[in-house]
Amino acid sequence: MVNRAIHPDVERNLALAILASSPAPALLLDGDLTVIAGSTSFYRAFGLDPQNAEGRPLFTLGAGEWDVPQLRSLLGATLSGHARIEAYEMDLKGAAAPRRLVLNAQKLDYGDMEQVRLLLTISDVTDARSSEKLKDDLLREKAILLQELQHRVANSLQIIASVLMQSARRVQSEEARGHLHDAHSRVMSIASLQQQLAASSLGDVELRSYFTQLCESLSASMIHDHDQVSIAVTADGSAVNADMSVSLGLIVTELVINALKHAFPGDRSGKILVDYHSHGSDWTLSVSDNGVGTPETLAGAKPGLGTSIVEALANQLGAAVETEGGYPGTTVSVTHTESSASRLATHAV
Repeated sequence: MVNRAIHPDVERNLALAILASSPAPALLLDGDLTVIAGSTSFYRAFGLDPQNAEGRPLFTLGAGEWDVPQLRSLLGATLSGHARIEAYEMDLKGAAAPRRLVLNAQKLDYGDMEQVRLLLTISDVTDARSSEKLKDDLLREKAILLQELQHRVANSLQIIASVLMQSARRVQSEEARGHLHDAHSRVMSIASLQQQLAASSLGDVELRSYFTQLCESLSASMIHDHDQVSIAVTADGSAVNADMSVSLGLIVTELVINALKHAFPGDRSGKILVDYHSHGSDWTLSVSDNGVGTPETLAGAKPGLGTSIVEALANQLGAAVETEGGYPGTTVSVTHTESSASRLATHAV
């Protein structure tokens, strides 16, 4: 095998030819940061004439827009071997609109300290950054509008709840009054959900404070003597997304309303406990009371609206509902496990 040395001039011309044909804008600089050669794409991208650029310092190109102090420092440190420019972003301010550039610079080692070379490559990311900013601005505007909508919905629901309460005071039928009271409680709980979601800034919702605020709203609207009946919340530090928090909040609302209606007849005192705990993707939400329990006649009765709502919401969450009734008290548990979610999904199909 015969080794044939390549003449230095041939090697240099080959390197310059490769540089000139590079699809990416690039410059070859000497130790004084003077332009030795550039790619055709560089000259085209920045509207420069190769004959006027080559042999001139980088910082004098164009109208002097390349003369950026920080770029000078970084290129000098790269030449000395103390640094290497990697993905350095800068604004190139010329006669036209500013352009956002990403620069990479590498010192080329030829083994000759007298022939220091620096390869500078440039990427124009102006359009990409503009698109990112536009996207961020749109997302921010959407979040603000959605938060404002939530506030307006919550205020509107509170107005509706007030109208329902006024109607309940005027009607003569006890049955109609009861239905209006139930509707008022549901509307108030949903208004509380909206306020909590607005306060969460559209992020994950911490369930302990969420359930506490919800139960305080239900207690204020449905319990006349707070020394007689109370609602407590025990929950771990779980946080869930907004959609799941709405479903869980509606389940709590229905179960608490049901307990307040049936667990403490007459002047009976008692306590309702809302509990939530999770482990990984498995979780259990339960609402229990120490009231009169679930009579057999009620247990075998046709499910009411509240029960149907809880079942539907639990199915959406891939969870199963279980009721433990008796004396004293009743506990309704909504449990999600991987096995229960798969079973419900299969049943739905």
